[in-house]
Amino acid sequence: MNMNLEDLSKDELKRLKTDVDRALKTIDQRRKAEAKRAAETAAKEYGFSLDDLVAEAGKGSKGLPKYKNPDDPSQTWTGRGRKPNWVLSALDSGKTLDDLKI
Repeated sequence: MNMNLEDLSKDELKRLKTDVDRALKTIDQRRKAEAKRAAETAAKEYGFSLDDLVAEAGKGSKGLPKYKNPDDPSQTWTGRGRKPNWVLSALDSGKTLDDLKI
């Protein structure tokens, strides 16, 4: 786009500046909307809605487990947040976190 700004009047330049400022403010919103439409189209091709995929992704995002209960290996802990009761019991019985590592 080649525009000679020298040929524009002061009012035209002000109007151009206003239009540019408005476009700059909304460009991220427009691009996000385009990306969302593309993601919805891709999800639909596989028989899902974008909401289905986003909800599914949010369910198990607690992190990978680092510790397991030696008495019940189905009980695990990521090492973040409050220690589960089985971890507290193991520590009370003299075990260390290293003993519980996966």
